[in-house]
Amino acid sequence: MSGSSTVYPIVQAGISAFRQTAAGKGVRISLKETGSTAGFRDLCSGRVEISNASRPINTNELKACAAKGIRFIEVPLAFDALSVVVHPGNSWAKAVSTQQLSLLWNRNAQGRINRWNQVNPAWPKRPIKLCGAGGDSGTFHYFNKAINGDEDNSRRDYTASEDDNVVVNCVAADPQALGYLGYGWFRSNSGRLKALAVVNPKGKPVLPSVQSVLQGQYQPLSRPLFIYVNDQALLDSAEVRSFTTFLIRNAPELVAKTNYIPFPDSTIRLVETKLYRHVLGTSFGGGLPVGLTIGDALQRSFDQHKRPEFR
Repeated sequence: MSGSSTVYPIVQAGISAFRQTAAGKGVRISLKETGSTAGFRDLCSGRVEISNASRPINTNELKACAAKGIRFIEVPLAFDALSVVVHPGNSWAKAVSTQQLSLLWNRNAQGRINRWNQVNPAWPKRPIKLCGAGGDSGTFHYFNKAINGDEDNSRRDYTASEDDNVVVNCVAADPQALGYLGYGWFRSNSGRLKALAVVNPKGKPVLPSVQSVLQGQYQPLSRPLFIYVNDQALLDSAEVRSFTTFLIRNAPELVAKTNYIPFPDSTIRLVETKLYRHVLGTSFGGGLPVGLTIGDALQRSFDQHKRPEFR
């Protein structure tokens, strides 16, 4: 397995729990934290059986999988609140708008927007240290699509990594820092980081939380998290089938344990149905939708069930 560092803690917890079961004893699972894009490269070249992703598969990746004859099942696993974080010693920033985030993070800001007061005149005239996801990260693509209108529209003069530990340490070490990362990483390091409220499309500043995501208030930085399972491996390998089923059935507990936002049990039953019905491909058409509520995302993800061949 390889892919998203956002999804990594959930799957890592799943592997630890699976090894305690009769089906998991003696099963060796390699898990690498490479970023969603690198995980899709591995999946579509046949190097891994499962990739973890913090965004849906895109059009180019679909073509790469098709060229290699690799089919897959797209499995939604949890929901995330992509969090904008600062150092706990930051006393001036409490909320930030998407317009301010775009002013700070779009490619035209490189070398120009370097101080806090350039983002908000009420903030101090101090240098700002930026920390965020690397270019192989699904978090990078989602953040820039949601904030800057294009998944590759980003400044590059910041501390960038596909490893969220790097982003955590970057922000935690500097009172002038600001960064973005997955909600689970923020919650697991809440003593070292402070989240900013993000002004949603209704003009309301909303902090990232389980409730704000479930209620559809934390927009546009809410997103689903996935695993993508190689169909042939699922058919050929009892170990892949056992682990995938275990991960889905235990997802609510594993997701909550790793500080992400679990699906309700009824949704998990739908995910299992998707696996049992062998519903192949993506529900997102190769695009990167942003601003979906949890209800919208799940409706989209399970729409394939309504097709005549799966009724």
